[in-house]
Amino acid sequence: MGGQTTMFGIRRPLRRAVPLGLPTAWGALAVTYKLTCPPAQQQGLGARIVTSAVFFAVGTGLVLQVRRTLLRELRQARRVAGAAQSALLRPLPPRVGGLDVAVARLSADRGATVGGDLYEVVATEHGVRVVMGDVRGHGLSALSTVAAVLGSFREAAHDEADLGLVLRRLDRALARHLGERARENAEAPGVSGVPVTPVAEEFVTVLLLEIARDGAVRALNCGHPWPYLLRGPRVEPLARADPLPPLGPFPLPPDLTATVFGPLLRGDSLVLFTDGAAEARDARGRFFPLSAALADAVRHRPVPARHLLRAVLAALLRHTAGRPADDVALLVLQNGRERAALGARDGDMTGTAAS
Repeated sequence: MGGQTTMFGIRRPLRRAVPLGLPTAWGALAVTYKLTCPPAQQQGLGARIVTSAVFFAVGTGLVLQVRRTLLRELRQARRVAGAAQSALLRPLPPRVGGLDVAVARLSADRGATVGGDLYEVVATEHGVRVVMGDVRGHGLSALSTVAAVLGSFREAAHDEADLGLVLRRLDRALARHLGERARENAEAPGVSGVPVTPVAEEFVTVLLLEIARDGAVRALNCGHPWPYLLRGPRVEPLARADPLPPLGPFPLPPDLTATVFGPLLRGDSLVLFTDGAAEARDARGRFFPLSAALADAVRHRPVPARHLLRAVLAALLRHTAGRPADDVALLVLQNGRERAALGARDGDMTGTAAS
């Protein structure tokens, strides 16, 4: 294995150097021409023009070749990043345990498909369980935190019968992750010995939902916006109570009893979102009217989950002129079956990834 590692380590620089071989040869030829060719030693106008043309051609060729090489490596890096991001926030099936599911995400960073937002929907023996969250910050640090929280949820959602225990598992996973990052930052000082930014102030807002087989909705909310409940033409928040503090800066309270809401009836929808949607601004600084956009979408008749999502997403992009300033995630859960069908196991899920 050591020999293979060395071989690959040698091949990679060689692969990068090969495309520069021709411009380098041109440069060597130009220097040779300048040093050894008698016309290049002359001071006449014609000789100067010829010499300048030779060096201009060589420089242009070198710049173009370097540009092509960098663009090729950038495209490859984006393909790899896209595959990794898709594995992190994997596409959701259009139906989960009797619920129609539609999801969309927008990243504020150009060229990225995943930011600090996270979501997941899984069918378990306890019902359909959902997480929606928002990590403070962007970039690779936010992605690593998203991975830690989602990985913990995907296990705890199946293992824990109580929703409060699922939340405690997420809290412990986040604490371990932030502790590891803090140790790494302490061991990697920044420029001039100044430590890199600490992680003590980082936090994650988390909304946990559970839709039981009888349609009853249970929720635990740590600093996240409450979802909207759509019933016929009515659009109203699922709850108006103040949520718990976000995960990270403060310990969870001893009592984590989930709030129980009425059943999600046939045709009802829950619309989960991150604050990037609710706080999106237009050119004049006005917030995006999310509830009004939802009401417009269902004003005349009930619409399927995917059509509802498309209508709201189109309204948000019009409001922000196609340039949201923050990451946005929208998730629609719609009861498309009889209440008895809710909470079916994973084996009952059908369909392919939602578009």
